[in-house]
Amino acid sequence: MQPGNPGQDPYGQQPNQDPTAPQPPASPYGQQPHDPYAAPQAPYGQQPTSGQPYGQQPPQQDPYAQQQPPYGSGPTYPNAGYPQAQGQNNTLGLVSMILGIASIPLVCCLYLGIPVGIAGIVTGYLAKQKVAQGQANNAGQAKAGLICGAVGVGLGILLLILSVVAQVNLPTQP
Repeated sequence: MQPGNPGQDPYGQQPNQDPTAPQPPASPYGQQPHDPYAAPQAPYGQQPTSGQPYGQQPPQQDPYAQQQPPYGSGPTYPNAGYPQAQGQNNTLGLVSMILGIASIPLVCCLYLGIPVGIAGIVTGYLAKQKVAQGQANNAGQAKAGLICGAVGVGLGILLLILSVVAQVNLPTQP
C-alpha cells in the first residue's frame, strides 16, 4: 500500500482481501450486489439505448433463415471454384508404368514378359512425346515404364536364350 487514503490503492486497485473472511449475505429477493465493473443495464421494462434487448437479433432478421444468394447468381456445383487441369492426358504414362512393372514378373510365365515389356516400352515412348509437347505432366511414370519394360524384355530374351542352350543335348559319348 502506498501512503494516502487508508484502504485505497492510488492505482485504482482494490486492497487484498482475506479469502476466509465472511462474505456479505446474499439477498433473499434474488438481487445481486452491484458490480462496479459490469456493463450498465437498463431497468426492467425499458429498452437499452441500442433499441434491442441484449442478446437478441433485430426482428427483421430470422437467425434460422438460409442466406439467399445475391440476384443473378447461378446454381453452384461441387468444386465449382477450383480450376480443373485442361488438356492433361496422363493415361499413357500410367499404362506404360503398369505394363513395364508387370513385364518383369511375367517373364517367368511362358515368356509373357517379352510382349508386355514391348508394350510398356511403346507406351512409355508415346507418353514421353506427350510430356515433351506439354500435353501431359507425368514424365516420371513414362520413364519408369520405359526402364521397367526394357528390363522385362531383356530378362525375357535372356531366359529364352538360356532355355534354348539348356535344352541342347551335348554329346556325351564318343
